[in-house]
Amino acid sequence: MNVHSCKLRDGMKRTAKRDDIIKASLDLIAEHGFHGAPIALIAEKAGVGAGTIYRYFDSKDVLIAELYRELEEEIVSTLQEGCQEEKSVRDRYIFMCRKLLEYLITHPLNFRFMEQYFNSPYGISLRRDKIIGKRDERNAFERLFEEGISRQVLKDLPVYVLAALTFSPIVSLVRDHTLGLINLDGDVIAKSIDACWDGIKR
Repeated sequence: MNVHSCKLRDGMKRTAKRDDIIKASLDLIAEHGFHGAPIALIAEKAGVGAGTIYRYFDSKDVLIAELYRELEEEIVSTLQEGCQEEKSVRDRYIFMCRKLLEYLITHPLNFRFMEQYFNSPYGISLRRDKIIGKRDERNAFERLFEEGISRQVLKDLPVYVLAALTFSPIVSLVRDHTLGLINLDGDVIAKSIDACWDGIKR
């Protein structure tokens, strides 16, 4: 299923009930996983009938895809806010990595949902499509990686490899911070992002 094709049903608008359903889904999935968040439980937590959910979303898969899309849009907006295109590739990379890391730390439910999503068949399908070139759109990081390669600032590696070298350490750090195993203060964040840069620069 193409997550980016999921839109509100014809004639449907954002409503308080719809937002309650989205929030209940996020809370339950982040806490219990996809299988631990059946429609009946989502409806109960949202304070609506199960039938109401199907007025907004054709299926649980569509609901999950819409939740992912909304979180992705929020993250993209966060990364772009204050990012100056005239800055160097390195400066923009450091800026966006810091914004991403700080966002994930301050939104632990969103982080847990996204981590589960990308390790589920939903996310695996999305990554597969990107790797084999089925998806034309590029996010802010992918565009930056492509620019860095063309300017010979970054290692000449596939974009998905540069992404893995960037995001895998960030996700691991945020996970350990969320679990209370480490404390990501400003100095550790800065040095960690510098290390990620060192791993992909020429």
